[in-house]
Amino acid sequence: MSFINYASREINCKIVYYGPGLCGKTTNLQFIYSKTAPEAKGKMISLATETERTLFFDFLPLALGEIKGFKTRFHLYTVPGQVFYDASRKLILKGVDGVVFVADSQEERMDANIESIENLQINLKEQGYELSKLPFVIQYNKRDLPYIVPVDEMRRELNLMNVTDFEACATTGEGVFETLKAVAKLILIDLKKGK
Repeated sequence: MSFINYASREINCKIVYYGPGLCGKTTNLQFIYSKTAPEAKGKMISLATETERTLFFDFLPLALGEIKGFKTRFHLYTVPGQVFYDASRKLILKGVDGVVFVADSQEERMDANIESIENLQINLKEQGYELSKLPFVIQYNKRDLPYIVPVDEMRRELNLMNVTDFEACATTGEGVFETLKAVAKLILIDLKKGK
């Protein structure tokens, strides 16, 4: 659902970071934002809710590459992780071009990861999308913490489509840009195919 701005010769693509509450979606975007050159980014916008310290969404345009003389601009969003914000999640998924699922590696968060990835598939279907047909990568975040689930087990539970996945620690930036580059590359491949 890329949006083409002919006046500025830009193709605008939307990447949504999805996952359970407090898994590191916002930390990923904050790290990317902090390391991106000022001239390559817009403002980061966040809306805090009354009941949560979690950010409602973040917005970050990133300029990357050209296709047929058009610059590609990526807009990065997070969704609220808590289940009771499902309407907001659905709204943010509208017009999505690629998805990053951020999983929390802590043992006690596996059920929340599974619930969240199932919720992602349901919400995408309601919008007329199929996760298997979208540029999609998985990030196993918080690999630096004690009591984490082995990556092989996380893959068995969460990566049923065998997509590209990454181990990460969003607070230090490990795996953060690798994740972003992988989903951006998949989106660019789709654009070049003319999808």
